[in-house]
This record gives sequence, structure tokens and C-alpha cells, in this order.
Amino acid sequence: MDKNLFLIPLNGLARGRTETVMKVGRQFFESFENSEILDADLDVCVVIEKSGDYTGVDCHVSGSVSVACDRCLDPLALPVDTVALLSVKFGDGGAAGGDDDDSSGREIVWLSGDDAELDLAQVIYDYVCLSLPMLRMHPEGECNPLVMKYLRTGISVTDTGDTAQDSPFAALKGIFEN
Repeated sequence: MDKNLFLIPLNGLARGRTETVMKVGRQFFESFENSEILDADLDVCVVIEKSGDYTGVDCHVSGSVSVACDRCLDPLALPVDTVALLSVKFGDGGAAGGDDDDSSGREIVWLSGDDAELDLAQVIYDYVCLSLPMLRMHPEGECNPLVMKYLRTGISVTDTGDTAQDSPFAALKGIFEN
């Protein structure tokens, strides 16, 4: 994955509005060593508004990601539709305990005066991960039937096909039932 794809050259931008579209896929999340997101097909629309001292960056991320179902562990496609509204400020305000939000509800990103680029990779990654639901399960009846069979019965099967009753832990079954 080309990490330069997500670098926005702030100093080289002309005043006014600039738009760009990026594609985010599986390799993007692999570069963050993320094991939760198995696959992704996301479009990132970035709108940069620059006027005087103000630089606003709006990122709209839409598409879908694939994660493991919490119930059956089969892949589960989840829609993603999230927006990151950023205000870029230069200086050491962030280190001095400056505000994290401005009056318009935008998140403030502080860059040192020497920084000429804004890296959106971490922002995109964070907003996509935060947009996912806490419980990630197929709708009722759509989970892997073989896995659901074993979840309902409570009997586990080992690699050799033996039931859990042949397990050395079978003697512990019912220990708290007295």
C-alpha cells in the first residue's frame, strides 16, 4: 500500500475548495496490522477548504467492510458511512493543552509549523473502526448452521471426532451442581 496516497499537501494547496477521492481496501487495514477487518471496499471523499488561516478537511467514508461474526466466525459484511470533520491548526497549541474541538463541532488537528502535509491514514482508520457496531453478528438464522448446531447443544467435538465426554476435563463437568 502506498502510504503517500493519504498525505494531503496543505502548504501547496491554493485557496478555495479542493476535492479528492481515494479507495481503501484490505491492504490499508493490513498495514495497521488490524486483525478485525478481513476485507474492505471503501470510498473516501476528501474535501479541503482553505481560506486565510483556516484549513478545514472533511472526509466522508462510505462502502463496506468484512469482519468475523461474533457468533459463528464466518465473514460478515457491514456497511460503513462515517464523516470526519477536521480543522487543521498550525503551532504548538495541541501540546499546550489547546482545545480539541472548535465551536463548529470539528475536531482540531494540530500540526507543527514545519509540517507541510496532513496524513489522513490514521484518521480514516480510526473513524472506520469507531463506526463499526459493538456486536457484529449475522441476522438471526443466517449464521453458519454447523456452528450454530454445536452452540445450541453445548457438545464440543475434537479434531478426532470424539465428543467432549472423552475429554480429560469431562470429570469436571457438574462440579458446581451439588
